[in-house]
Formats: sequence, C-alpha cells, structure tokens
Amino acid sequence: MQKITLPRPDDWHLHLRDGAIMAAVLPHTAQRFGRAIVMPNLRPPVTTTRQATAYRERILAARPKGSRFRPLMTLYLTENTTPREITLAKQSGHVQAVKLYPAGATTHSEAGVRDITKVHAVLEAMAEQEIPLLVHGEVTDPQIDIFDREKVFIDQILSPLLERLPRLRVVFEHITTREAADFVRESSNDIAATITVHHLLLNRNAMLAGGIQPHHYCLPVPKRETHRHALIAAATSGSPRFFLGTDSAPHTRHTKESGCGCAGIYTAHAAIELYAELFEQAGALDRLAEFASGFGADFYRLPRNTDTITLIKESWNVPQHYPLGIAGALVPLRAGKPVSWRIANA
Repeated sequence: MQKITLPRPDDWHLHLRDGAIMAAVLPHTAQRFGRAIVMPNLRPPVTTTRQATAYRERILAARPKGSRFRPLMTLYLTENTTPREITLAKQSGHVQAVKLYPAGATTHSEAGVRDITKVHAVLEAMAEQEIPLLVHGEVTDPQIDIFDREKVFIDQILSPLLERLPRLRVVFEHITTREAADFVRESSNDIAATITVHHLLLNRNAMLAGGIQPHHYCLPVPKRETHRHALIAAATSGSPRFFLGTDSAPHTRHTKESGCGCAGIYTAHAAIELYAELFEQAGALDRLAEFASGFGADFYRLPRNTDTITLIKESWNVPQHYPLGIAGALVPLRAGKPVSWRIANA
C-alpha cells in the first residue's frame, strides 16, 4: 500500500507544556491530530477547573492560523482535590478527565497522590459523574525494581481500586508490559489503555545498549522485547480497549543530556507516521484507523472526527533537532534518521 487515508486521528495523551515551549511544539500536533487529551503536570500543576480553562485558552491562542485543533483538558489529582471540584469539572464542558500521578513517579509529579485511600471520596464522585481517571500506572516504592513497578501497581493499586469502585472509568496510560495488556484485555470493568509509539518501537536495549541513550529514556521505562511484542499485539488486535496516546513530552536537549536527565520522548513531529510504519510492519495497516481515529473517541464518548488525513509511503529524514525558542532545542525520536511514511502536502 502506497497511500492511506484515515479519519483525522486524536492523541489521547499529550504533553504541551506552556509558554514558548508550547508555542514551538503545538504545530506538530495540530497538523496531525484533531484533538488531544492535554496533561496537567505543569508547574504549578493544573488542579482546578479554573486553571484548566485558562490553560485551554492559552493553547487555543497558540494554535497555528487556521487550525481547528481542540485541546481536551484534565485536572491533576491531589490529596486536596474535592468532590466539588469534580462537579465543576463536569459542568465546564472542557475537562474530560482527571490524572492520577503517584507522587514521584515521573516529571512534575511531586504534588501527586501518596495514599490512594485519601482520594476515595473524589474517585467516588468521578465514578458517579462518569469522569475517567487517567493513571500513570507505577508504584514509587524505592524497594521495587523500576522494571517491575507497572505490574506491582496493577496488583497493589489498580485491581483493589476497581474492586471497590467497579463503575469507575479508567484509562491505563502508556502501558509497557504484557501484564498490563492482559489486565486491560481481561478486565470486566470500563477500562482502556493508551499505547505510545515509542513503546511499540523501542525496548530497553534502545535505552541502554552501546551507552546511555538519553533521548530514549522515558517513564515508564521501555521493557524487554517480549513486552514490546505484547504491546504490538494489543495495539494491532482490533480491540476497542486499546487506542493511540503518544505521551509526547518535549524537553530541552540540555535537560535530557545531563547528569540527571529528564524522562520523556518527543514524538509529536512524526507520531501518526511512526504508528503507520509500525502497523505496516505488523501487517495490520488496515487496523490503524480504528486505533488512531476511532476507539479513543468512543471511549471518551465524543463524536469521531469527520475530516481526514492522508499518508503517503515516502521516506523523509527527521531533523536533528527542533527549536524551542529561548528555551533551546529538543531532540526528537528518530533524529537524523528516516521515517517511511509522510503526511501528504505537509
């Protein structure tokens, strides 16, 4: 197949940051996606509906001229979040979900939840009002090996939570293990998962073999090759429980290439093209449209996009870096190397 036309996809997990960085990276997403679930882990975090509404206005103001891209907002769950705030979020029409960051799990997660029992009333309100909980599915106990933290999260946090609140709608974000894929697939609850393109393309060797590769470092970290194959099987299965979420995360080059490099991989510049490449390699290009453009909208109970995007089988080289204005530059996934699909008329 040399050409494929899809309903315009959506990104159900995206980091845009704010200010100059947001202005620099937003055009990549707006060119490819109709909507995106925007993460709230700014500094300070987006913990209220008022803050989410203001952030949304800044994103809309930064869109390229003529863009119809729509940001879908989220709240950052803390132990101080109230059920009243959930009601305000529901009434706003702009807040689509609430994000659970275990404290210390990833970038800007310091304000996250340390004890899940302290937010039980809020989670009950979310279940009642049918607002999805988006989970960064890792425990942060330093005694737990970093490669095991997703599985332990399922056993210690997620399974008990869904037993207590079976009506809670959950997106298990950026899953990285066979255990997570199996859990989502076999769950009787209203649970889905996003899968990033970098976890489909990379295993832990890509981060560690031949020297530390800081631009392949993300959280959750890539796992063994057997887990990568399990993710590919889930993404290409045609199951509506799995859909696209890039977790594209811009960091400046100097914060990645440092003694304590930031976690996150930037993929927005070629996200749908890289997914197409992966689906083609898996012999499942005919299932890309539902994964990228259908299942996520259905889970969030939003209409599917009616406009389209066309990809052409034509190689192009990713730039070595992209400018971030006064912030510096970022190094994208596949920097200086070819991607086998491109957007028509891009």
